[in-house]
Amino acid sequence: MFVIESPLGPLGLVVDGPAVVGVRFAARPGPSTDHPAAEQLRAYFGGELTDFTVPFEMRGGSEFERAVWAEIARVPYGETITYGAIATALGDPGAARAVGTACNRNPIPVIVPCHRVVGAGNKMVGFGGGLDRKRILLELEAAVALQRAWG
Repeated sequence: MFVIESPLGPLGLVVDGPAVVGVRFAARPGPSTDHPAAEQLRAYFGGELTDFTVPFEMRGGSEFERAVWAEIARVPYGETITYGAIATALGDPGAARAVGTACNRNPIPVIVPCHRVVGAGNKMVGFGGGLDRKRILLELEAAVALQRAWG
């Protein structure tokens, strides 16, 4: 596992060749890397990158969790979607809590942006990395989106 510094604290980056297979919050100090994923994460946190192009591989998870992660990966930069909307998109409008559990089990947060999933009424609820980190990510994206829109 490689470690990169970020506004969220040290992030652990787990790679298998060119593919990212994990991102971990509160990583212990470790070796740094110039892997393309680390470069893209640094650019993301610097407000220079809005779409990750580094390959990633979602390992593990149930069929439902993998479907949730695929939906999350489609949420555009600077936008949010509710747990209920994802549940509805997957054909089970009553599965919002299960969507939340799947989000919590996302092995590649930030790159697969589970922080963009919010509660009903756009309430800030739940995030495996903690609500403070979720707020930082959403505020970063909002600021960059506004800057790009208003120049």
